[in-house]
Amino acid sequence: QVQLVESGGGSVQPGGSLRVSCAASGYTYSRDCMAWFRQAPGKEREGVAAIARTGATNYADSVKGRFTISRDNAKNTVTLQMDSLQPDDTAMYYCAASSLPWTDARTLSSSNYYVWGQGTQVTVST
Repeated sequence: QVQLVESGGGSVQPGGSLRVSCAASGYTYSRDCMAWFRQAPGKEREGVAAIARTGATNYADSVKGRFTISRDNAKNTVTLQMDSLQPDDTAMYYCAASSLPWTDARTLSSSNYYVWGQGTQVTVST
């Protein structure tokens, strides 16, 4: 059974850092492009960052320079390091996998991703 499980969310003050991780099981994760999405209450789900099999990355403009996505193919994990967090970053963060080519997966469109985790909450507040 294909499964993605997120961990590492929590609460932090503005300007702080958090790291969220995603563990994949049940399939050959290393073949897929991986991404992080987020959804705040009352808002659409938006793509945050994506990473190709090769390690190429793409970020939403809102997080460039603050967030870093990485993957460890040997451990079947993908991580999102979030620095300089702001209240607008508050959301449920989801890990997702795509078997499409990087040219499609890098667009951070949720319709290009076929496996999703259950999400982990990130809250940024004073």
